[in-house]
Amino acid sequence: MRGKAVFYPIGWDDNGLATERRVQNYFGVRCDPSLPYDPGFEPPGPLPERPAAKAPAGQQIPVSRRNFVRLCQQLTELDERSYEEAWRQLGLSVDWATKYRTIDERSRAVAQRGFLRNLGRGEAYLAEAPSLWDVTFGTAVAQAELEDRPVRAAYYRIAFPVSDGGHCPAGQAPAEVAVATTRPELLPGCVALVAHPGDERYAGLIGRTVRTPVFGVEVPVLAHRLAEPGKGTGIAMVCTFGDMTDVTWWRDLRLETRPVIGRDGRLLAGPPPGIDSAEGRAAYQQVAGLTARAARQRMTELLGASGYLRGDPEPVEHAVKFYEKGDRPLEIVTSRQWYIRNGGRDPGLRAALLARGRELAWHPAHMAVRYEDWVNGLAGDWLISRQRFFGVPIPVWYPLDEAGQPRYDAPIAAADAALPVDPAADAPPGYAAEQRGRPGGFAGDPDVMDTWATSSLTPQIAGGWSTDDDLFGRVFPMDLRPQAHEIIRTWLFYTVLRSHAEQGALPWRHAAISGWILDPDRKKMSKSRGNVVTPMAILREYGSDAVRYWAGSARLGTDTAFDPGQLKIGRRLAIKILNVSKFVLAALPQQAPAEADQAEDRRSTSVITQPLDLAMLGRLAAVVCQCTDAFEAYEHARALELAEQFFWFFCDDYVELVKTRAYGGDGSAAAGSGAAGPAAAGSAAAALRLALSALLRLFAPFLPFVTEEAWSWWREGSVHLAPWPDPAEFPAAKTGDAAEAGDAADRMLAAASGAIAAIRAAKSAARLSMRAPVSELVVSASAADLAALTAVLPDVRAAGQVARVELRAVAAAEPGYQVSL
Repeated sequence: MRGKAVFYPIGWDDNGLATERRVQNYFGVRCDPSLPYDPGFEPPGPLPERPAAKAPAGQQIPVSRRNFVRLCQQLTELDERSYEEAWRQLGLSVDWATKYRTIDERSRAVAQRGFLRNLGRGEAYLAEAPSLWDVTFGTAVAQAELEDRPVRAAYYRIAFPVSDGGHCPAGQAPAEVAVATTRPELLPGCVALVAHPGDERYAGLIGRTVRTPVFGVEVPVLAHRLAEPGKGTGIAMVCTFGDMTDVTWWRDLRLETRPVIGRDGRLLAGPPPGIDSAEGRAAYQQVAGLTARAARQRMTELLGASGYLRGDPEPVEHAVKFYEKGDRPLEIVTSRQWYIRNGGRDPGLRAALLARGRELAWHPAHMAVRYEDWVNGLAGDWLISRQRFFGVPIPVWYPLDEAGQPRYDAPIAAADAALPVDPAADAPPGYAAEQRGRPGGFAGDPDVMDTWATSSLTPQIAGGWSTDDDLFGRVFPMDLRPQAHEIIRTWLFYTVLRSHAEQGALPWRHAAISGWILDPDRKKMSKSRGNVVTPMAILREYGSDAVRYWAGSARLGTDTAFDPGQLKIGRRLAIKILNVSKFVLAALPQQAPAEADQAEDRRSTSVITQPLDLAMLGRLAAVVCQCTDAFEAYEHARALELAEQFFWFFCDDYVELVKTRAYGGDGSAAAGSGAAGPAAAGSAAAALRLALSALLRLFAPFLPFVTEEAWSWWREGSVHLAPWPDPAEFPAAKTGDAAEAGDAADRMLAAASGAIAAIRAAKSAARLSMRAPVSELVVSASAADLAALTAVLPDVRAAGQVARVELRAVAAAEPGYQVSL
């Protein structure tokens, strides 16, 4: 509508852990990569009551990776058809010809190409390090995918005997140190105790050693600034690994590694390094193989029996990190993973990404703080590999040495021309398929990329990077990223990161950040709470325009409660637009051809001569300016509010005031009212037509269906391709000083609205029809208000069926009205 060509693609983010879990529950299957592909496999599902169906893990049928991926593709295609139906019914104005999926061939090729270019520049690297691990899904997860959840636990106070020796002054060497921990099961993995360097209680212990109870391993007592004197006993047990603070201490203090928890969430079968005594090994066997919870209980019993437990457990509720889609607390295990540098360990890159965030125009502006806080709080690089199946494969292989062991330090990259590739099925450059798994041959990387590693390249995927240079040159960098606030740390940040690395620029100039839809109690909608509202039933009940009205009323950056009352208001507005359009168009055939175009509208302004008509259009011109400014400022809700306010004035006051004149009658109860005749009627009809044209265009972005329908009654083409209203279309915008003309118009419209409102109120109080005659109207007001009313008095008299009017000049701030029926 502003004369621009718009590139607005639509993409489905369809790979990832959430899809895999849905497939498992929907079909009752689980992926077993060791199984061969079965081309004739038919799934047992869908399960009954499929939205809520969940087959127990023991009842899920194992299938090959290829079979599992095909089921994922089938179900996502089914789901996406439902989503598309909803978006189309809602009138989402995307270009459906640009549709892509993050798992389709084009997206896989772009994601793999982007990764290999990161690898070639040294931005992607493989490392074995502590990583956050989701036991349920069996995969590593990234920092951005975490959420803290309150968990009930208990502090267990464990006594660590202090070893002899050292240089502690007399009287400052306690026989034991009590450590409060919520995870006694990690005691076998203890590598140190840590206290704050300023904590005088433990100053004499720094540099000494203590023995781990039950297992008898000597560990140092060290100082670190992250130790919290007010937490527990003020001295912490460092285990490899209980949480991310343990990782920081382990790295900063160069501690040993004694892994305890395995990828299945159970304690490892064998004791970690350092437990060398027969007693310690025997004790470890009593917790080996247990889940973390069972091991905690058993470890507590062992500590109590050996006399190292002090006091009773102290109940506590604390925040524990979960994968955002997981059900069990995350563990930290050592694993080999792929990372992309994100500034978490590189101050220079961090500063560059902060600068990119400041280049970006944020709507609303305060959302920039979330981006900066995230970048400043990064604790490590972006872990992008996932130990899952339905995703974009990492496009590398590893040569095998003569013993058949992978050489992880010499990955073999896929050839660009071969992308996309699947290392689990394809052979690397220079190798034959039969060399897979043989000494001197190769092994494919078994992992897939995090779904955000593909979604972070959506501007490149949609824009044709590396496949359509002409299109990419025209659309990149793009103008706008619309998204919600909770994925600033993922989708927005990762997209900025990848574009910064690949194109050396922002991927778009503006970011419009929306809020969540909350339930009527202003709680976040959640399937687990059972308060989710799905769109199709609402669209059928209230209509798409009503739903869009409710959504369009929400300001950027603000959470919005689902409110059926707002839907009803939106539906009423949509119906009113149709009705008033019918009225306006009924007045047109005598005045102008129904196929009148914009040029006809401009010609018709010369016949708009009546003061009320000019005043109304003057106000509309101001509203057009305000709506345009609101859109330019990304305040769409304000634009809707302004258009709606004017619309109800137009319907309730202006249309009623000029109804009689527009149809060619004088309508006044007294002769010589001054508003009769063809010229006056032509002025009203032209003003109505011009206002309707502008209003339909103002509402078109919000209520696309009713505006398109009403537009089709008298215009060629689509309202959505018509020019956005311009103040120059209106005659009032071209006469005299704009501010002075605006004030005069407002005073005139206020006088007319006040008088007709008083007449309506009197008739309603008397329970009379609005067509009932009024014998006399007495208006007491200032001279300026009376002058304004005089200019529009003929229309007031005609609309109210007023026989006689008396105007009394008084010194009053507000006009007063007396109506005699």
